[in-house]
Amino acid sequence: RPTATRTDDTDDGDSSSSPTNSSSNNNRSSKKQSDSIMSTSLMQGPEFQHILRILNTNVEGKRNVVFALTKIKGLGRRFTDLICKKAEVDVNKRAGELTADEIEKVVAIIQNPRQFKIPLWFLNRQKDFKTGKYSQVFAQNIDAKLRDDIERLKKIRAHRGLRHWWGIRVRGQHTCSTGRRK
Repeated sequence: RPTATRTDDTDDGDSSSSPTNSSSNNNRSSKKQSDSIMSTSLMQGPEFQHILRILNTNVEGKRNVVFALTKIKGLGRRFTDLICKKAEVDVNKRAGELTADEIEKVVAIIQNPRQFKIPLWFLNRQKDFKTGKYSQVFAQNIDAKLRDDIERLKKIRAHRGLRHWWGIRVRGQHTCSTGRRK
């Protein structure tokens, strides 16, 4: 049985022994390490917060500011984008990188959008039934307003109110063959 001995001047196509390929493997592993270090260092500065508490809602710090603010009930992507622009907050920033001043600006704009020249058609509570005012309803207030509206419809015995009362579909869907479970 012949045994193969390896000499330095023979080349059998083994790529791991060549000096050029071993340096490229080292470059790849160092690049992966630097990418992982860079990605964590981009997000986590000394002032980085993983979870922010804004308007009684936990906001994830790793997400983009615009998308992180949509966790607050009653705020959508377009409205949060407009808020960030009015507050002069960089929309490419992560939510955890916001300073206390920036958070205060954002909260002030959310609570009083009309003072910051946000148009009436952009608000989610237009011409309130009781007050006749335009406002932006968010967080716990949105649940209370919805409950009040449904109770008002039930009280005046409107068609929508009765359907809510009976627990069946309200918006004109077919009910013969669907919606049998409660």
